[in-house]
Formats: sequence, structure tokens, C-alpha cells
Amino acid sequence: MDYKEFLSTKLHYGYSDGFEATYMPDILFNYQKDIVNWACKKGRAALFEDCGLGKTIQQVTWAVNVSNKTNGIVLIIAPLAVNFQTIKEAKTLLNILIERFDSGTHKSLIKIANYENLDKLNPEDYAGIVIDESSILKSVDSKTRKRLIEFAQNIPYRLACTATPAPNDISEIANHTEFLGIMKREEMLAKWFYNDGSNWQLKGHAFEAFYKWVASWGCFLSKPSDLGYSDEGFILPELSIKPLYFDFEFKTSGSLFDIGLKGIEDRMQIRKDSVGTKAQAIADIVNQSNEQYIIWCGIDLEADTLTKLINNCVNVKGKNTPEEKQDSFAKFVSGEIKVLITKPKIGGFGLNFQHAHDMIFFGLSDSYEMYYQCIRREYRFGQKFPVNVLIALAGNESVIFDNVLRKEQDAKTMSDEVIKNISLYEKEEINGSKHEQMTYNTRIEQIADATMYNGDSCELIKDIPSNSVDLSIFSPPFASLYTYSNSDRDLGNCANSDEFFKHFEFMNRELLRIIKPGRNVCVHCMQIPTKLITHGYIGITDFRGDLIRHYEKCGFIYYGEVCIWKNPQVQSIRTHTKCLAFKQFNKDSVDSRPALPDYVLIFKKPGDNAVPVVPTENGLDNDKWINYASPIWTDIRETYTLNSIKADKDEKHICPLQLDVIERLVHLYSNKKEMVFSPFMGVGSEGYVSTLNDRKFTGIELKPEYFNQAVKNIKEAVHDIKQKDYNLLSLIKE
Repeated sequence: MDYKEFLSTKLHYGYSDGFEATYMPDILFNYQKDIVNWACKKGRAALFEDCGLGKTIQQVTWAVNVSNKTNGIVLIIAPLAVNFQTIKEAKTLLNILIERFDSGTHKSLIKIANYENLDKLNPEDYAGIVIDESSILKSVDSKTRKRLIEFAQNIPYRLACTATPAPNDISEIANHTEFLGIMKREEMLAKWFYNDGSNWQLKGHAFEAFYKWVASWGCFLSKPSDLGYSDEGFILPELSIKPLYFDFEFKTSGSLFDIGLKGIEDRMQIRKDSVGTKAQAIADIVNQSNEQYIIWCGIDLEADTLTKLINNCVNVKGKNTPEEKQDSFAKFVSGEIKVLITKPKIGGFGLNFQHAHDMIFFGLSDSYEMYYQCIRREYRFGQKFPVNVLIALAGNESVIFDNVLRKEQDAKTMSDEVIKNISLYEKEEINGSKHEQMTYNTRIEQIADATMYNGDSCELIKDIPSNSVDLSIFSPPFASLYTYSNSDRDLGNCANSDEFFKHFEFMNRELLRIIKPGRNVCVHCMQIPTKLITHGYIGITDFRGDLIRHYEKCGFIYYGEVCIWKNPQVQSIRTHTKCLAFKQFNKDSVDSRPALPDYVLIFKKPGDNAVPVVPTENGLDNDKWINYASPIWTDIRETYTLNSIKADKDEKHICPLQLDVIERLVHLYSNKKEMVFSPFMGVGSEGYVSTLNDRKFTGIELKPEYFNQAVKNIKEAVHDIKQKDYNLLSLIKE
């Protein structure tokens, strides 16, 4: 595999191992046909479409195509209450038969089950799987999420469908990619995000690349025009949401005054205490109206009380059998029943009740998703009348309503932002446009004896003559610990350690070629800490050892190393790791550990050195050699570095290599006028020291911001030499 072929494997643009759709019913809108065809071509995809955009007929059409392609069975998994509706719509709209997985008949190659049936199913029986209302994957610790991902891991074709109210929910997106087999949750987080201590934040430089990647496997849609189609027939009527306040005094137990709702217990208590006050008023509203109503209840006491007060109603409970629930929902849809009373977790997801346009919430929980989904049972595309929503609030339950409204605004803002940023890439996907890598340009700057390249070291190093470099010093990207740019050419922009070392090898094979026989390569590194939220445990990975094994594989001789002492208190303040905190030490020192030192690994190209390095010409003597020969350098000044930069919106980056370290290596392993090379030049630290110490320098840096700073720093070094106000040995500690 050549380098460009390798880069194409790093793109991670979805799972494009599907096929052309052969079944496409005329009843589908054009946007639905194009989305289904795109999902078939992908083989694995997610439809994040708003309520009423036809996810059911799209997923059934996709399932038929997979079944036709494989002659195998396709399984649809949906909430229990949605199963009968999916079966009905498939038959009514598409004339497609869907059978229950346990029906005992084999008239159809499309089966349906609910999430509770997972343990009764064998994944080896299915060529494709559809999960409806896939927002169930949102919960990181959900047993259902883990079971679904495990269940689907060997099923070739997969589709996930949900109307998510917050399409940039990181957990939801991460879990969908893992279910689809596109990228592991940990890999996605490492590639595109950083954790600020409490939340995952999208890396600033990853903004465009992340949305382009998401569009390669997920279709976000709030209305057809998001993808450039007509919205005719999809303009929703007016939505009216009004609070219905009741004069109800609520006091926390043991309190003389109303001090507000304090947690779940208070919220549950006010619901129970206010049932009688709310129920009669709600019953009066409903009984005096000729319209059909849905009444959303949170506790059994609310539903049971209303059932006694309201005419022609049905109370759908959790203890009802699946057949009883389906029968009640069907009778409500047909108009046989005027009022449907149920809980959001029973009837709030996936069901189509747009034949009705009035509903009442018997109080609220703090869940915006529940609130959103319940309203969307009626307020969805296909609704022909204004939808009226009343929310019964007693006493200080208004704080819950205010909280939900705040979440609603936040969700809308986030959703609009995601749709705006992703729609362009989605249009490219649906139209079949090919993804290309980020724009890549190169340039060169020559300053005195320093030559600096802005570009990819894995490619530009090929232009450097063989056996022309006397010494190489650099600090490589520490696997995926730091990602410096959105380019797939960035070694830090890797999904995992294996991918990093595959990428790194393209550079190091060339590095062996350009180094003179018997000369040294000095690699600065550190061990890499793991994170509980990313890796599942807190510990250390042996990056130093991995580098040694990698360089030996590439043909170098592992010749030696030095450990650089680090101040544990400074490191604790900078990294905020609890392993170095006094608090953890005093609480339980089992979870304390030493600070992480830096290392300089010394590798040698096989062969004899033709030109000896004379230490006395570099100001070194036996006494200094005793200090330098120590396996631990304790006198390196941690903050003695060139000024670092932080590109706009980027995450915090590692500091440049200390100038003390570079100077020692330059004096130990090179003569004046010899060539020093850095394939990861950064802000130019190696070039700065080399220039001040009368060495030639060649450096390569991918990121333009760092390259520009390196040019400035080396110009400054050349200026200092010309002004003769720099002591060439000033960096050596006496």
C-alpha cells in the first residue's frame, strides 16, 4: 500500500459497501427515494429525520431492498407500541407484509420485534437490521445499548432511524457510529473531541471535517428543503402551547413556607398532592369538547383518577398486554375512543396520532425529550389542523415548565446549527459526490542555512537526498493524545495507536534512508495516560516502549535513552490529574502515582560514522560529559522553550521541546556546519537552536500556523547572530 492509498483508509467516511436499490415504490417522495437509495449504497446508515418525514416507509423500503439483495431475512426492532403501526403502514402504503418474529409463519423475509425481545433472537438469522426510535442508543450505560451493539456486530447491513431533538448529542452520535460499525465510541471521541473536564467539546480545527464525516453515514433532516427539495405538503400548521395554572400551595415537608421544589422527591410529591385539583378541571375541559384528546400522565394516580371522570376514554397502562395496547391505540386512531390516557414512556415515541390535534399534559417531568416526543405524536407532517397543547401546572411546578422551555430553546439552537453546517455535505452525499481530503498545499522558506517546508513530512522527506542528514531531533505527535489539525495527513489525527504507527512508518522508513550511517536520531516522548471516559480505565500506555519497538522494526538500532525529571506539583497543576493531587494522596494513596517524566530515545542508523563528532569544539569537557551521561537529567528548565501558539478554536497543545534538551543533543551528536533535521518542526525549536549553534537545518511542518511561527523564530535567531549579541554557549549550564 502506498502513502496515498493509506491516507484514503484514514478518512473513515462511513461504510460504503452497499448496493444500488432495485425496489423504489412510486408513493415515496423524491427526497425519500434519494435517501433510501443513498442508505442502500452505504449499506449502513442512520436517518435522523424529524417526525412525519416518513421514516417508517423509508426503513421498510430499505429492508425490502436488503432482502432482495441477499435473499435473507431483515429484522426491524422498534418499541412495542410502534410494531403494529409499522406492520399496518407497510401493508397499507407499500403492500409489504411484515411478520412478528415469533409468528411461526414464513410468508415474509421482513420480521419485526420489540427491544424487549432481543434475548429471544439469534443475530445469525438476519442479513439486515433496522432499529427504529434508535435514540435508545443515547444512554452510555444502557444494557439495551450494549446488547444492540453486540447483537448487530456481524450483521452486514444496518439502518438506524430516530427523530432526535438534539442532533449534536455526542453520546447519541457516538453510540450510533458504534452500532453501525463505522467507528468505536472511543475512537470517535479521540479523533474529533476533547474533554474540558466536564463535557466533550468539538475540536475547533475539526469542525468542518467532523460534519463532513457525520454526513457520510447520517442524514439529518428537519424538512425536505434542508436537502434542496420542495417543502410543499410539509409546512406545519400553528402550534399553541399554553400553561394551565392552578392555585395550589405546596410546602416541603417540615417547612412553614414555600421554598421551591428541591429535587425528585418534591416533584413527585406535588404531583400526588395536586391530582384532585387538576383532574376535575381537565375532565371538564375534555368532556365539554367534541374533539379527541391525548392526556399524558406521569403517575398511575393521575391516569386512574381521570379515567373515572372522563367519558369515552381508555387508559393504556404498562401492565396491559401488547395486544391490549395495540387495540386501544387502533381504536383511538379510528375514532372509536375519544380520549387516550397514557404515559409518555408508553405512547410517546414513534406513534402517529396526527388525526387528532388536542392534548393535555397532567404535569411535566424535566425531560425535554419526553415533552418533545409527546407533542410530535400530533404535531407532525401530515397534520392538517392547528395543534393545541395545555400543560397543567400546580403551585411552583412552573419551574419545571421553565426548565423544559429552556431546554427546548437550547435544542432548537443546536439543531439549527447542526443542520446548517451539515446540509452541504449531506447534499453531496445524496447526490453521490465523492469525499476528498482536506486541501493540501506546500511551500518553502530559506533563511541562511535553514530550509523550512510547510507540508507533509511523509511525502516531502522523499525529496531529501540519501545519507545527507547528520542528526535528527524531534518530538513526534504522541499517538492520538494531541490532534493538531483537521488534516488526515496529521499523525495526531489517528483513530488509534495501530493507525498512528502505520502512518508513522511511512516517515521513518525514509528517515533511515536520509540519515548518514552511524549517526543518531533523538526522539522526545512521554508515556501516555489513559482516560476513564475514553479508554474505560485510568492508567498508562507504554508509548515509549512502542516507539522503541517501532524504530527497531524500521531498521534502527536502539542505542540509549535519557529520562528528564519533571516537577510533580507543576504537572498536577497543568494536567489536573487526580493521581498527583494532595486530595487523592490523603484520601487513598493507592490511586496516587509518580509524575510522568519525558524521555529522549536515541536510535542509530547501522554502519560506521565517517566523520567523528569532536566534543571539545562544542565546548564540552569530561565534567560536562559526566552530567550529560547521567541516565536522568534533573537540571532541564521546564519552561525554557520558545513561545508556543494556540490556533483559533484549537484545543490546548503540548508545549515545545525545551531548548536545553535540544542544545545538549546538538552539541553531543553533531559538528558545526552539519545538517540537523526535524520532520515535525512545530514552532521551530530545533531549527532555532541549530541556527544559533552554527548548524544547518531542514525542517518540515504540516500546520501553517506553526510553520509561520517557526519562520519568525528562525529569522530571530539569524538576526541575533548577525548582531553578535548571542553567546553560542549560553544555553549550556555551567
